Amino acid sequence: MTMEKQLISKSYYHTFIEGIKDADPIKTLGELYIDEQQNEMPDLSYIRFAQGEVYYLCKDFEAAIFKWENVSNELKPWAQKNIADAHANMNLLAIAEDYYNEVETESDVLKTEVLLQLFSLYIQLGKHAKAVDSIKNAVELNPDYPDVTNVARVFFEDQQDWDNAVDLAVNESMRTKSLSWFVVLEEYVEQGHTKEILPNYFSEVLMTLYNIDQNHFESLSTALWNSYKQNDLYFPWLEEINNLLLSIEPGRSGVWSKLSNLFRLTYFELMNGKFLIREFSYLIPSHLTNWMKISTSSDAVIASSAVLAWSEIYPSDIEASIISEAESLLSRSARYQDGIEDGFKLFKSIMEWAEGEGLLLDKRYEWIVQELQDLNQYHLMITGTETSGKSSFVNTLLDEELSEDPANATVLYKDADNAQIHAITNEGERSIAEHNDFKESIKKQETFISCKMPVSFLNENKLTLIDTPGLTDQDQFRSDGNQYLYLADSLLFVLNADSNLTGNELDMAVRIKEQAPDLPIHFLLCKMDRNTDSQEAMVRTEKIIARIDSYFSNAKAFTFSTNAERKNQINDFSAFTKSMMDGHSLEEERTAKILYYIKKSIQLLLEKREEVEYSLMDNIEWNEEMVTKLKGAQNQLCDIEENTVQVIKKSYSKIIEECRQDLTIKIPELIRKSSEVVNEDSDFGKIHMELNDKINKRINNYIEEAVLPDLYVELQKWIENSERELNDSQAYLDEMSESFNHLYGKEKIYFECDSKVLYDWHRDMDRMTRGNIQLTKATFISQFTISQFLWKSAGKLMGALSKNTETLHDKYKQYIEGKDYSKTVEIIIDEFMQQFELFEKSLERDINIFFTDPDKVLNAILAETYDEIEENKGVLSDMRKRPELHRNPITLFEIKLRQYEWMTIEDERIYKNS
Repeated sequence: MTMEKQLISKSYYHTFIEGIKDADPIKTLGELYIDEQQNEMPDLSYIRFAQGEVYYLCKDFEAAIFKWENVSNELKPWAQKNIADAHANMNLLAIAEDYYNEVETESDVLKTEVLLQLFSLYIQLGKHAKAVDSIKNAVELNPDYPDVTNVARVFFEDQQDWDNAVDLAVNESMRTKSLSWFVVLEEYVEQGHTKEILPNYFSEVLMTLYNIDQNHFESLSTALWNSYKQNDLYFPWLEEINNLLLSIEPGRSGVWSKLSNLFRLTYFELMNGKFLIREFSYLIPSHLTNWMKISTSSDAVIASSAVLAWSEIYPSDIEASIISEAESLLSRSARYQDGIEDGFKLFKSIMEWAEGEGLLLDKRYEWIVQELQDLNQYHLMITGTETSGKSSFVNTLLDEELSEDPANATVLYKDADNAQIHAITNEGERSIAEHNDFKESIKKQETFISCKMPVSFLNENKLTLIDTPGLTDQDQFRSDGNQYLYLADSLLFVLNADSNLTGNELDMAVRIKEQAPDLPIHFLLCKMDRNTDSQEAMVRTEKIIARIDSYFSNAKAFTFSTNAERKNQINDFSAFTKSMMDGHSLEEERTAKILYYIKKSIQLLLEKREEVEYSLMDNIEWNEEMVTKLKGAQNQLCDIEENTVQVIKKSYSKIIEECRQDLTIKIPELIRKSSEVVNEDSDFGKIHMELNDKINKRINNYIEEAVLPDLYVELQKWIENSERELNDSQAYLDEMSESFNHLYGKEKIYFECDSKVLYDWHRDMDRMTRGNIQLTKATFISQFTISQFLWKSAGKLMGALSKNTETLHDKYKQYIEGKDYSKTVEIIIDEFMQQFELFEKSLERDINIFFTDPDKVLNAILAETYDEIEENKGVLSDMRKRPELHRNPITLFEIKLRQYEWMTIEDERIYKNS
């Protein structure tokens, strides 16, 4: 045992009792101590140190401390450490801490022991931070010290101090290059303890592991990759791992199945539309380069095609040498087997995205792509001129008169257990149940009809017929049939064998070949003349076939006679179709055709994008024009309303004013005529009461019997005139709404004026003119007035009056007839007219109510139009400011399309005339 180990285990005292049989350490050391004292220059420190150990082991800590305190040689640092140990054992932890911290030594072993003891002490004291510092310092000082790193690891794990645990694992992995530490690190990664650490932190440890064990390198890289997937450090990780792989240049000799799979999944994840291209484009060149280099044999075709597809869209992103390597790898790779399935998925994702964006793609493409997936059916397109006999031939195959000339729709005939017929256009589809409906539908251009029904010939030959409209000129097929060409596996061009082959017919066939170079074209010679076996007919047929062969050397020809027995013709044609089917790699061909319709859909999306922008601009302009018109309508409505108010109020005011004037004249007359009440028998003490009663009754009677009936008649006429005025306004508004609805193209605006006001007016007129008025009794002649009259007359008339009372009564009559009643009359008239005048004041409000709905409607439409303008301007602004939001998904579709093209047909182009 080395001295350091003895000092650590406190067994240094064995050096003094070694060789002494049955030695008592305390007694032996005591005797040695006495012997040493006898020396001229005694050195007692060694013995004291040993005695301290013995006392310590005997748990006599105070004696041990006493001995160690008197050690003064090179063992003093160890003695001081032991003093701290003794205090720790006596649970005097604070004192122990001070002694540990005071130890000064050059020995790494002692320093490590002190740090480990402090670590243990701090745990007891609950001083976590100091415990961490102690164990980290111990690891940093002396990582090879027995168990120090394991102690640190266990402590960090127990405390769930994952930052320090990861740091320890990384450092020890690089220091020891031991796979066990790399395994620990990978466990931490898999448990999610590293997902918040910057990826570049792991670059060095990954590089170290790569040079040690590439399998473990792949495993740790995979764990890190998966841990970063769901957080914001995903892209930094991708950048880091790609830079690392670029620097180490991994060879293709190894199998990197896990990383190859992650590269593939990540690439398609980036391309799924979740991110904008500009957000990840900086990653793609290195990502694709590395993927191609480490890809498995099954992924090689995907990786290399991805490189080529990306480089076509972004030519400057990938180096020419990498592109050449990709082309070479692709040519050596196994053919891609999932073209149809992946192509359909891409097509479906395009349709779903377009639907989400409110863009209408061609519904016919959906049906066509669905049909292309059915590899159990061979698609034969049949075309020819209207006089070629094509329809007769098709009907013979179907054993039913369905095809006819002229027809404008393309019809797909397919065997099925139950009849199902659908008419599909660009915008949608509908079912056809009636034969007449079918006949009408085939007359419509731009219509694709799917006719599925039981047809024995089609079932037996696993054949689907595509019957196109008869051709009338060379360019017709380019416009009418071109979009269905890639649905066909072969094309059968029908010629009239009863006449010589014309250059025009050949030109039509050549044009079709130009549009679909890979589409096999065969010919059917249809004989409709009964004399088909004549020498002349046979020579003509041979000439036609020879001329066809000069243009289409690989074409097959079949002769069909409309007059021959059907069964034989059908059997012969069945054999002919089987010969057409030979040599086809249907899966690859159909994949290319699906890709064609994907490309057409993408082109359509780009066109739709422009259409949307122009539509928004047109919509904004149109709505702004509508705002002007609506504001004009508001002004017109305001003018109509004001004019109506003026006309109706004016006519009403005139009636009321005339009534007032009449009362102003008539009532004073009634008052004056009441003087007849005064006679010789009248009692001047009571005459004024009699007069007032009489006058009030006469006024009431006059108003009820004369004024109100006349006023009722006038007001009824006024209501009739007002109703005509309001109806005229309603009629004008109806014309206005009709004009607007014509502009909108739908019943959007309807002005419904509130005619209830007329009912209210009728009710109010009845109430105000029905009679039984209750006017306040007025005082026309008061007692004071009579007394005053008599007093004034007393001096002059007393003598005469006393002689002749008749004269006094006459004078009083004259007084009544000559008195000014204007103020009282005005009060009476005001009281009577009050309700009519209040009604007049409410007229403007009533008329406003009449026009409330049109006003609300215009305000609502105007607000809606403003909102639509702002919304469209916002959308248009976003489209122009951030065109990538729309262009980005389309670009991703294009990249995927090009990748599938490369995977399916290598560098061969299939769209020469699209």
